[in-house]
Amino acid sequence: MNSLSLKKTLRKLVQHYPEAQCSLRFSSAWELLVATILSAQCTDERVNKITPGFFKKLPTVHTVAVARIATIERLVRSAGFYKNKAKGIKGSAQRIVTTYNGQVPTTMDELLTLPGVARKTANVVLGTAFHKACGIVVDTHVSRIVRRFGWTTHANPQKIEQDLMRLLPQKEWILFSHRLIRHGRTLCKAPTPVCSQCFLAQNCPKIGVKNKK
Repeated sequence: MNSLSLKKTLRKLVQHYPEAQCSLRFSSAWELLVATILSAQCTDERVNKITPGFFKKLPTVHTVAVARIATIERLVRSAGFYKNKAKGIKGSAQRIVTTYNGQVPTTMDELLTLPGVARKTANVVLGTAFHKACGIVVDTHVSRIVRRFGWTTHANPQKIEQDLMRLLPQKEWILFSHRLIRHGRTLCKAPTPVCSQCFLAQNCPKIGVKNKK
């Protein structure tokens, strides 16, 4: 995609999703970290049903750090892969308490030392809780759409992120993902995108290929 098409696409995304933001509900960086860990292979809607009960039972990072793993598993069971997620949440809480004085760290390198935290989770926390554009969140929606756009040929999230970081101005990194996720949920769906209603259709390589058939 040439630079003109890229600018047009970004501008249209801003116009159509001006209020796009993280759909996970949270009131602190710690709550966002827990919600993001739970969101792996689980819908945000489901996570938002789980977290109120979770934080009512275990309201702080300190209470999670000392909680029985069975208690955490029970609270997050409906998120799927609950044993691994519970292990990651408890491990992260323990490290935050012992190493970071109970405060969620604010750098990529530090966040990546937390159990259960990879780049996607770290980018969500840094961008949404701390407003730091250190990278780009690549979830299933972002991965699918940027490949349809022709912005990357990779399937690996880290390689996709690297391609996007080279293409996009850093000031766009945080909100870009939120807007693309909205676009993926409303129009550019898997497996069947609603191309006839898409405001990006004129610049989409996928549409061009379909029209040539």
